[in-house]
Amino acid sequence: MNRLGLRDSVLILTLVPTVVIGLLLGGYFTINRYLELDEFLIEQGNTIIEPLSIAIEKPLAENDLATLNRIVQHIHNAHSPLIKSVAVFDTSDALLAASPRHRNFDQLMNVPIEAHQSSNKVIRDGDFLIFYQGVLDPNASSLLPFSTNGTVMIQFNRQGAIVEQQKAILISAAVILLAIGFAVVISIRLSRLITQPMRRLVHAATEVAHGKEPQNIIQPMQGELEQLRQGLVHITEYMAQEKDEMQRHIDQATADYQETLEQYETQNIQLNIAKREALAANQVKSDFLAKMSHELRTPLNGVIGFARQLYKTPLNKSQKDYLDTIEASANSLLIIISDILDFSKLEAGAMELENIQFQLRDAVNEVLTLLAPGAHEKHLELSIHVNPKVPEHLMGDPTRFKQILTNLVSNAIKFTEKGEVTIDISSRLLADERTSLLISVKDTGVGIAMDKQDALFTPFGQADSSITRKFGGTGLGLIITKHLVEAMGGRITLNSAPGKGTCFTFNAVFKVPDHHFQSELPCASLVNKRVLYFEQSEHSYMATTSILNSWGVHLTGCRNLEEFEEAMAADFGFDICIIGDPGGVESMSLLKQLITVVRKHSDYLYLLLNTVSHNMREALIGSGADGCLSKPVNHRKFCEMLAAPYRLDHPTIHTQDSKTTKLPIKALVVDDNDANLKLICALLEDRVDNMDTAHNGAQAVEVCKSYQYDLIFMDIQMPIMDGITACKLIKESSINEETPIIAVTAHALAGEKEQLKEVGFASYLTKPLDEDMLGEVLMQHAASQKQWRERSNGKTTVIEPPFESSCLNWELALQRAGGKEELAHEMLNMLLLSIPETLSLVEEAMAANAQERLLSIIHKFHGACCYTGVPKLKKLAELIETAMKEHATINEIEPELLELQDELRNLMDDAGLEKNTSY
Repeated sequence: MNRLGLRDSVLILTLVPTVVIGLLLGGYFTINRYLELDEFLIEQGNTIIEPLSIAIEKPLAENDLATLNRIVQHIHNAHSPLIKSVAVFDTSDALLAASPRHRNFDQLMNVPIEAHQSSNKVIRDGDFLIFYQGVLDPNASSLLPFSTNGTVMIQFNRQGAIVEQQKAILISAAVILLAIGFAVVISIRLSRLITQPMRRLVHAATEVAHGKEPQNIIQPMQGELEQLRQGLVHITEYMAQEKDEMQRHIDQATADYQETLEQYETQNIQLNIAKREALAANQVKSDFLAKMSHELRTPLNGVIGFARQLYKTPLNKSQKDYLDTIEASANSLLIIISDILDFSKLEAGAMELENIQFQLRDAVNEVLTLLAPGAHEKHLELSIHVNPKVPEHLMGDPTRFKQILTNLVSNAIKFTEKGEVTIDISSRLLADERTSLLISVKDTGVGIAMDKQDALFTPFGQADSSITRKFGGTGLGLIITKHLVEAMGGRITLNSAPGKGTCFTFNAVFKVPDHHFQSELPCASLVNKRVLYFEQSEHSYMATTSILNSWGVHLTGCRNLEEFEEAMAADFGFDICIIGDPGGVESMSLLKQLITVVRKHSDYLYLLLNTVSHNMREALIGSGADGCLSKPVNHRKFCEMLAAPYRLDHPTIHTQDSKTTKLPIKALVVDDNDANLKLICALLEDRVDNMDTAHNGAQAVEVCKSYQYDLIFMDIQMPIMDGITACKLIKESSINEETPIIAVTAHALAGEKEQLKEVGFASYLTKPLDEDMLGEVLMQHAASQKQWRERSNGKTTVIEPPFESSCLNWELALQRAGGKEELAHEMLNMLLLSIPETLSLVEEAMAANAQERLLSIIHKFHGACCYTGVPKLKKLAELIETAMKEHATINEIEPELLELQDELRNLMDDAGLEKNTSY
């Protein structure tokens, strides 16, 4: 609601009292005048009718009508036009005399009762007043003083009075309006006396607010307005002073700010310089780490490599112990180097996770296979239990996942002297087809004090950092593990107490893939088999029991010798008996005793041992066991071992060991380090026919201009010319432009592999060299698409195929056989002999619409094609297998199946298999 302005307030304060007072006074006087006129008329009527009633007493008593008419006529004439009618009535209200009579006279004939009681009665009738007065009887007795002899009536006309009343109202209204008009004029003039100076003051205040000097308040004003004017003048003067003072402060602040800005600019320049220096220092650190990695891994490559080579030679017990110590020390140093490099990557934010599909249980088995010997040496029970609901196939970084698990399990083994180390894996499904794995690693070791636990997850932090500590390490493992777990969307926690062991728990989020690559287990052969399982370790029993139950066997479990003996005494007759190594010094003798007892009650007997000792396995198998596996149980090997006696499928075809088969190729090895050069040559000596060496990139380039090689192994960091430059020159200007060049380096920085491939390297080997990786590189790159060459006297001879067929690529067959003609013939012959049975099985499966059986047949045939030179058949088998794994029906792939059958028959016809048992 808006407030009233000053002008409106003055008008209201002036007009409202005037109007109210005028209305009150005018109304009062008007009403008073109105009432006075009525009272005057009534008083005048009473003044006339009372003498008249006295005057007609005698004539009325004497019934002198003439006198009555004369008196009535005189009264009417004397007071006309005030009196309209005069009438005299007798005691019976009969009209005796009247002056004059008119049309409404009959209404006057109703004499009220009060008139007969000698009382005055006034009646209002519109614009008239009617007076009735009783006439006393002069002849009446004194005892009846109020006896009347008749009634006199006078009708007064009020129109004159009404006119006077209306005049009074009009005069009062005119007076009130004049008063209001006068008040309006006075209030307007008064408001102007106030509002005009106020407008000047407001305008002056507005000018002051805008920083201007007011000019319209110089003249003095009246009353309080003058005080306001003087106050505004003082304010103006004060604001002018403050403005000058503020301007001085602004000037000073601007000068200070300018000086500060110049300081900031100087500091920014210094910070930019420091940042560039820090980046340069970080680059120097990265380069130093790369060089340090190379310099450390290069001699380690020689130490580990030649130690492994020495293992292949005859050794006595002392020499083997020395070699074990050398290899263990070198591996420990390699782990420390890897931790430092991983930590440097984490600090630089260069640690990137892969997102590839992998099988969880296989990844876990790889870790435990490497760590199990350490647990067995300390006689620890190492076991893992994977919840059956955990997905087998995941999308993520298996390498980093295995690194986390390796660090936690190795620490558990390291700090546990007796008891057990257990791993439990469960999962929880999340939205968007993701799952969160929950992994706990628990041991019965020394435990960690509460005040030491926080230091474990800090760089170089250890529970025991004193110089007398028993266990070694860099203190980087757990901080790296923590960062990797967080990168996988999880967190790691610790629960431990001194003397009560330690439990590390972490979770990691993985995506569940839409399609699974299948690696079938022969568990169908174990369905409904009667299995007796004896295991004293609670966790191992739970883990193995879970695996066996998932395969559909009829399981009888025993936790102690009493239960085991009761099961034997029941003599149910078991298909398979599995005994877990109880551990301890007397475990060997106990196992032999149990083997003797069990052989009478079970068809097959298998042992799960806490050792990797080959001699112990041979001894137990010699005592009657059908097979032995090391703990923790590898589900894949376990299933293969148990199902082996019940499988009816084809035997697996294996190629000859690549380590004992020399490839007919010539290789060039380039390395500036004599030890590494010698080691690579020693590893290749049993694998390739011929080798040349070079000590730097320049020598390698010159050699490649004169000789052609099938494979080149190139070190990266070398004097005179590095490996990258040498690779570029060999690819640009030599006769080895198409020769695969393998990078051999100790670098382990992120992105280097991709950079080397961009330069022109075909593959990548990291020092220290791994023989298996070397063998894979040889098989992958040594065999080109050209014909295999047998080098003798510098001439190349071509091995002819055994028969001509559009399905056979003999060059590829020789390549798969490592260049050995005899082996290639043997592999092809095995494939040809299996074709009739394969055709029969395929036709039966198609007729029965047996989807899974057909997939198994095609899978085995596809595997056989991988070892022979039949690319068309391999492609068809691969196409059919892939479609069936993607849930294609037999009807959908019938054209491919028919084409496969035709090609198999064509191959049989070309080989003449129907006429001969072999080609």
